[in-house]
Amino acid sequence: MLSLYSKGPAMDWKIFASTFVTIFLAEMGDKTQFAALAASSQTKSTLTVMIAVVLALGLAGALGVIFGRFLGTVLSPQLMKYVSGTLFILVGIWVLTAKG
Repeated sequence: MLSLYSKGPAMDWKIFASTFVTIFLAEMGDKTQFAALAASSQTKSTLTVMIAVVLALGLAGALGVIFGRFLGTVLSPQLMKYVSGTLFILVGIWVLTAKG
């Protein structure tokens, strides 16, 4: 039986804080925030939109963490930095050059 009080790894507050600040700043002013703004402006069901946004971002973040954990066992952290940076730049170029 899983216990909430089991002796597992302690919370690493330095990693928590740096991850929180990084993700929070990265999400400020991005298209996800504007989509949430647009959705909430079209309805009076603010709580419904807020719950949907929190769950969607939570699921997307959880998938990123799980996939990142898997990749961390296969690739070195240095290679992951280069691959993720390159993919980020390529997606940016694709978005800027896409027609529509």
